[in-house]
Amino acid sequence: MSRLPASTDLFVIGGGPAGLAAAIAARRRGFDATVADHAAPPIDKACGEGIMPDGVAAAAALGIRLEDGGALAFRGIRFCEGDVAVEAEFPSGAGLGIRRTALHQSMARHAADCGVRVAWGTRVTGLTARGVETDGGAVRARWIVGADGGDSTVRRWAGLDASVRESRRYGFRRHYRMAPWTDFMELHWSDGCQIYITPVSGEEVCVALLSGDPRLRLDEALPRFPEVQRRLRGAEPASAERGAVTASRRLRRVYRGNVALVGDASGSVDAITGEGMCLLFQHALALGAAMEVDDLRLYQAAHRRAGQRPRMMASLMLLLDRQRGLRGRALRALASRPRLFRRMLAMHVGELSAVDFAANGLALGWRMLTL
Repeated sequence: MSRLPASTDLFVIGGGPAGLAAAIAARRRGFDATVADHAAPPIDKACGEGIMPDGVAAAAALGIRLEDGGALAFRGIRFCEGDVAVEAEFPSGAGLGIRRTALHQSMARHAADCGVRVAWGTRVTGLTARGVETDGGAVRARWIVGADGGDSTVRRWAGLDASVRESRRYGFRRHYRMAPWTDFMELHWSDGCQIYITPVSGEEVCVALLSGDPRLRLDEALPRFPEVQRRLRGAEPASAERGAVTASRRLRRVYRGNVALVGDASGSVDAITGEGMCLLFQHALALGAAMEVDDLRLYQAAHRRAGQRPRMMASLMLLLDRQRGLRGRALRALASRPRLFRRMLAMHVGELSAVDFAANGLALGWRMLTL
């Protein structure tokens, strides 16, 4: 544990991936950065543990090589429901599956190598006109970042809780000791829920359930997914089941004065998109650029732009979640025209323009009508 300084350029509240990324971005632009968290690494969180190629690229722009944390590459996405399956490879690059604990440890090491001061086991108790109050004393700070998750206390302290819309679903995750049966990330659909399969090593897969029912657990949901249940038969669990809330929340503002929010504290999209990690890396990059010119309005604008595509994709995928008939027709149409799914995936990872995506949507709609 590092000792707290009397003052710092940037004080980050929350030492998860979002907070560490923000501190790393600041250090790369020459600022002094301090991170405080009441916990200590590795900090775990229930998530699908897959990072899309655009997230891998955003991390690389921060100098973070996710491959060094023991990640396993996957080459595309596969959608499955019943006897219908459609898959596509990423247009460029690969996604990475990595245990959340391994990711956090890797990022903590990188932050230390960059010169970020991290005070693990330190609790921040409030904001002041000059900085923050902690259980280790007061610290003066030019900028303060809240990276303390979806239920952010910093967001409330800064008066930034006002949101445009909010919805909640629930995720539960468990790991199984087994060789991955695929080098794709798989999304299996059923009524009201989905299961993500992400290979995270040569001997382990992550199985994550998403649904609107806070009482639904993996063991109860698996019979709805016969193919997944068959694959997992006899596999030994490698972790306990862990749950979390996945929210769709867009804040009216992500900064006030010298306080900015990053990661889930700054809003979020449903985990069905798999874009959470990409967004936090993009937030860090945009915040560092705004700090360099001392104008957090630039961060607000960049934050809004970064969220547009994931929010659009989340809305589309949640529509498929709610409408069984529409989902079935869409999956059959995509399976009959794999090029449409390749273009949809290219849009998902930011390699297809909105205009091209609209044209792809029209082609998909026509195909659904003519099936």
